[in-house]
Order: sequence, then C-alpha cells, then structure tokens
Amino acid sequence: MQPNIFDVQGRRALVTGSTRGIGLALAVALARAGCAVVLHGRDRAALDRTRDGIRAQVQTAYLDTVAFDVSDAAAVTEGVAAAGEVDILVNNAGIQHRESALTVEPAVWDRVLATNLTGAFLVSRAVAPGMVARTRGKMVNICSLMSEVARPGITPYAAAKGGLKLLTRGLAAELGPHNVQVNGIGPGYIATDLTAPLRADAEFDAWVRRRSPAGRWGTTDDLVGALLFLCSAASDYVTGQVIYVDGGMLATI
Repeated sequence: MQPNIFDVQGRRALVTGSTRGIGLALAVALARAGCAVVLHGRDRAALDRTRDGIRAQVQTAYLDTVAFDVSDAAAVTEGVAAAGEVDILVNNAGIQHRESALTVEPAVWDRVLATNLTGAFLVSRAVAPGMVARTRGKMVNICSLMSEVARPGITPYAAAKGGLKLLTRGLAAELGPHNVQVNGIGPGYIATDLTAPLRADAEFDAWVRRRSPAGRWGTTDDLVGALLFLCSAASDYVTGQVIYVDGGMLATI
C-alpha cells in the first residue's frame, strides 16, 4: 500500500463545466492536491479568466484549458484529444431548466438531456480508450439528489440525473475489468451562484434547512473529501457507486 492512499499528485484531470460553481470548486481542489487540471467550458474568455483566477489562488497549479460543447460528438472527440492523457475525468457540465413538465418544449427537454446526460456519455467514451490502454483511470460523474428523488418543476433535470446514475453503473461494469473505476457524487442543496435565487426565497431556504438533518445548505468545500477519495487509490475497489453529499436529506422522510 502506498504511504498516502489519497495522494493524487501528478495526475492529469479533466473537469467539465469548470468555469464556475461546483465544477470550479472541484477543479481548484484537484489543483491544490497536486493534479494538473484541464479546465473546460464553451466560452474561451471565461476559461482564460478562470485559469488566471485559480493561478492567483494556487501558485503551483499546472493548468490547461479546452473549449467545446459536451453535446457535440465531433467537438468532444477533438476537445478530449486536445486535453491530452487524462487520468481523472470529472463529468460536471450541466444545465437546469425550471418549468412544469406539462408545458416544457421538447427542444428544451432535448437540450437538458443532451448536456447533463449525453454529454457525460460522449466525454467518457472519448476518454475511456486511453484509460483502458493504461489499465488505470478514475471517472467521477456529478449526479444529484435528483438521481434518486424529484420535485415539481425540474422533470427534465431529474430524468437526466437519474440516467446519469445508471450511466455511472453501466460504465463501471464495462470498464472495471480494465482497472478503471467509475463513480458519482450526488450533491444536495449546495450554495453556489446558480442556487442564489433559491436561497433568496425565504420559504424555500427554510424548507432546505428544516428538511436536512445538517440544518444548513452545503458548500462546495463539502464535496472535496468525496472527490479526492474517488480520484485516489483509496477507492480502487469502489466502482458503480454514488456518494450523496446532502447533509442527510435522503436519509429522512
């Protein structure tokens, strides 16, 4: 056994959707842990700003950037090739749409699933051959509480995140014989810029605090421990699992 089974120094990690929110926090955590991190987004200018911001926080960080749309198969192939040899893949890119399932347009449904589910499949499929050839690799899919439960107004998102949980298990079954572990993290209600409107809603904010045994919203820092576990040798016999970092919300009724 290596001296520090949580050590990820020197590994190269691609984090999709890493210009803000959870993806940015996870990219920073991996950089702090000694990974070479490839930042991803669709906006080249935003990627450059993100890279410069991380370098200001982590002077030792080795950072690259790639810009592509995760729902475009050809762009994914080209972008992953540009990312280089990837040891760790974090599939985080995603979008939300809040509207009743009775009125949501099919095009919106398609866009949510294409980004949140098909995108993770396309990027994983592009990264997997290199991992298989090297007989080692870690994939971490950013799932959600909505991989298990749902609430009104986000049916496309819940469908996509439920599918992502099963994509995680399917890839784990296929890639496990090649020593590639595929797992997920299921964040609960995390305080980010994307959830700011929900936190500003006094009724919803009170519901989250009341519903969670932890009695608070999560922070992006709360996700880092699960991430480093799933990206390191500590999880070499763990695959096909989703770790819910939700303050205990799924444990209660």
